[in-house]
Amino acid sequence: MSKLRFVGLDVHAETIAVAVAETAGEIRSLGVIPNRLESVRKLIQKLGPVQNLRACYEAGPTGYVLYWQLTQMGVACEVIAPSLIPTKAGDRVKTDRRDAEKLVRCYRVGELTPVWVPDADHEALRDLVRAREAAKKDQLRHRHRLGKFLLRHGKRPTDAGKAWTQKYLNWIRIHVHFEQPALEAALQHYREEVDHIAERLAQLEQAIDEAVKQAPPEIRAVIEALQALRGVAQTTAATVVAELGSLSRFASPSQLMGYSGLVSREHSSGNRVQRGAITKSGNAHLRRVLVEAAWAYRHRPNVQGQVLRRQKSLALSEEAKQIAWKAQQRLHKRFTRLTARDKQNNVVAVAIARELLGFMWAIAVHTEAQHKQAKAA
Repeated sequence: MSKLRFVGLDVHAETIAVAVAETAGEIRSLGVIPNRLESVRKLIQKLGPVQNLRACYEAGPTGYVLYWQLTQMGVACEVIAPSLIPTKAGDRVKTDRRDAEKLVRCYRVGELTPVWVPDADHEALRDLVRAREAAKKDQLRHRHRLGKFLLRHGKRPTDAGKAWTQKYLNWIRIHVHFEQPALEAALQHYREEVDHIAERLAQLEQAIDEAVKQAPPEIRAVIEALQALRGVAQTTAATVVAELGSLSRFASPSQLMGYSGLVSREHSSGNRVQRGAITKSGNAHLRRVLVEAAWAYRHRPNVQGQVLRRQKSLALSEEAKQIAWKAQQRLHKRFTRLTARDKQNNVVAVAIARELLGFMWAIAVHTEAQHKQAKAA
């Protein structure tokens, strides 16, 4: 049987530093190659039979293109979590060659942690929901600019209702004007930016609706089932599925909670147990939507309004509805108890988000199992 050959790749936009190692022996640097498909193919042909190769590289801004190229060639490849790569405290020299050698050294002895690589469908949906998230941030920025501009010039409404409602925007269009042409031009620019970002958001949300409808059945089924939960509409459910993929790949809810970075960091030794703030070691996009959804559980449990309409329109399973009702009862009670203990509301929301993720895991695992059974039948 041929020996395995491990390949460490330090990937950049234009170049890839390569280092190889046999099962036993020294680590060799093969230099730098261009980050092009032809160059990668020549490298693989040079290294020998693809069934004996085990390649790895760090997750980064170049995405998963190299992973897909290598897997299509038949090479077993893993994308490594950069934050979990072992480092030496006294190491002060960093080069591409040394990074590639360190990767292959740690990979050979099994000290690296791979990340989940999304397939094409999850990647497309993830990019779309992240584009909407970026648009929401842009909307907040543009609204702040317009609001502070009006405040600086003493333009404050008396009967325009809440800020950024249609009534408020109409008040700006009709009643806010300046004698100086420069100020009028600035106002028009800020107002057009607010209107433009609102149109962008509407287009992105419509695109998300279409993407969910056209998604594979297994993805669409989980997105619909998660909407049985209070505070989880389509965009939130799509974000969770796009960022996590198949939730059944986690053996337990606690494992998923740890992956999300919503668990407390700990520094314990001997009889001393010390816990602090959450680790934030996981996916920031996932944590954001979970904390937003958690605020819905400060209200008393009920199934009415948007929750009832979603459950009826999506024809959800009774199991998903029962889990969602259990979530309402438990999370509202926990929200109330933590608040009564004078915990800060933000801290309470994070604690609720962590447990909400456990209920999401239960619904998703049940839905994925049902889908597999139906597909097998």
